[in-house]
Formats: sequence, structure tokens, C-alpha cells
Amino acid sequence: MNIKKIFRFFLPQTAKTILLSVIFVWFAVIFFISCTSISPVSGNRERAGDFLYIDDIKAHWREFFDGIGYFHGKISSPKIEFHALKIDLFSPNIEIFCGGGELSASVSTFARNNNLYAAVNAVPFDVSSSKEGQPIKNMGVVISGGVLLSPANPRYDALVFFQRKDSQSLTAAVINQSELNKLKENILHAAGGFYKILAGGELTQRTLSVESRHPRSAAGVSKDGRYLYLLVIDGRRAASIGATEKETADLLLSLGSWDAINFDGGGSSSLVMRHPDGNIKPVNTPIHGGIQGLERAVAGCVGVRIKSSSSSEEK
Repeated sequence: MNIKKIFRFFLPQTAKTILLSVIFVWFAVIFFISCTSISPVSGNRERAGDFLYIDDIKAHWREFFDGIGYFHGKISSPKIEFHALKIDLFSPNIEIFCGGGELSASVSTFARNNNLYAAVNAVPFDVSSSKEGQPIKNMGVVISGGVLLSPANPRYDALVFFQRKDSQSLTAAVINQSELNKLKENILHAAGGFYKILAGGELTQRTLSVESRHPRSAAGVSKDGRYLYLLVIDGRRAASIGATEKETADLLLSLGSWDAINFDGGGSSSLVMRHPDGNIKPVNTPIHGGIQGLERAVAGCVGVRIKSSSSSEEK
């Protein structure tokens, strides 16, 4: 048997097989990376929950901290990627913080400066820029620790937090800003948004007629006021085209909300969380000025502190 002839016959085919295998593995790795993201819970790569329609969503909450669950999902029709938090306001470990005043800041900076574990943009404002530290005006109410930082805008609604009687914990509601004066002595925190999109477990009439599709930030409250749901929906990119107000309301309803409010969206939409390495950064993909990953400098935000844990400094 001629060994040289055998090698000439088999080696080219073997080389092709090896090359094809390498290409297959390379594409598999690229596909895996593109379909996964770094989890703020574990710090490892993980895939989002996949659902065909919004009505198919069954939330799989992963414990972020005691009293806070995190859920990352994707919907095929329409193509939407979202991130959500479920916060137990009755938990003794949870402290809500609303803020944002005269100077602009990204949601990440807001969270770092106020020692928060998570935060989302909320109040619409008058200037659109990625530059922080600029004069800015909230176009709605902000109340922090009972102190009014920004006046009410009666045109819009607000997410409002009340101290529970005989308890250190909170309860939440979505209320029109024109009603806040009557309740101001009992309000601990509040952040204005745009309009209520869920009321009593039903979509509001407004959501049925607004068809524009954008990145969205929103919040929902359970029927008993115990659970707060913070939601961000990505948009303006191929993997996630954004949502209508109706789709946003449907999604919050699927997550467990009874009432809900639509916050400032578009390039402002950002949900940030403290990762296991101590860094605070967006879990979604904010887009400002068409640049993916660039956070807009915003005004009023809603955030969460953990009372029982001392926060480490960000790296």
C-alpha cells in the first residue's frame, strides 16, 4: 500500500472537514453571544425568555435581592426585547427613592450618586442631550422624602408612594397630578410621567388609539398596591422595534400590574442595575442620537435602595 497516495487522497477532505467544523463552531459562538446578555443577577451570560406573543408571557422572576425580582424577555411578534423588575414594597429591606432636579444626569449617574441598586427614567423634561450637568426642567412632579422638588403638571399622571399606616413600608398608586395637592401630606415619594395606560386591570381608552412605536419606560402597580413593576422596552434596533402604548400596557398586565403609567420614552429609556461586580450600568440598550448604548442625560427618575445591605463603591 502506497502511504503517500493515501495521504494525498484523505488529507484534502480532512482539511475541508476541519475547516467546516471551525466555521460552524465560530458561527455557533457568535449566535450564542448575540442571543445572550450579561445577567445583573449572576454576572454570567444568559438567554432571555422567549415568547411568541405578549399574551404568552409567563414571568420567570430571578431574585436580584430579597424583595426584588428580575425578568428579561423577548417577544417574536412584534419583535420586542424587554427588562422588568418586580419590587415588593412591603419588604422591610426595600426603600424607594425619587429624585432629579435642576441639572441633567444619566440614569446610571443618578443611581450611583444616590447609592441605588436599580433605577429607571421617569419624568419628561425640556432638553434632550447626552451631556450631563446641564440645566434641565422636569415637566411634572417630583417628590422625594415628602419634599417637593418639582411642581405637578395637571395634564399628566404620576407614580405615587405612600407610607403604610403603622408600618415602615410603602404602598403605591397611579394618580393624576391634579389630585396630588389633596394628598400631599401623606405622600412620601412621587414621580410624574405621561398618562395612565392601565386602570383597574383594563387598558385605558387612550392606548387603543396611539399607534406610534418607540422604546418605552413604564411602571405598574399590583391591585393591592404591594408590588411595583418597572419596565423598559428597547426600540430603534433590528432586534427590538419598540412598542405601542397598548403593547406596553398589555406587557405590564401580563407581568401582574393592575394600574400602570407610561414614563418618558424614546432615547431616554434606560433601566440600570447594580451588577455583581459592583458596577451600575443599563441592562437594556439605550439609544440617544442614533448611537446604541449611549445614555441620554435625563431629569426625574425612580430608584430602589436596599436598606439591609451596605453598598460597595462602584469600580
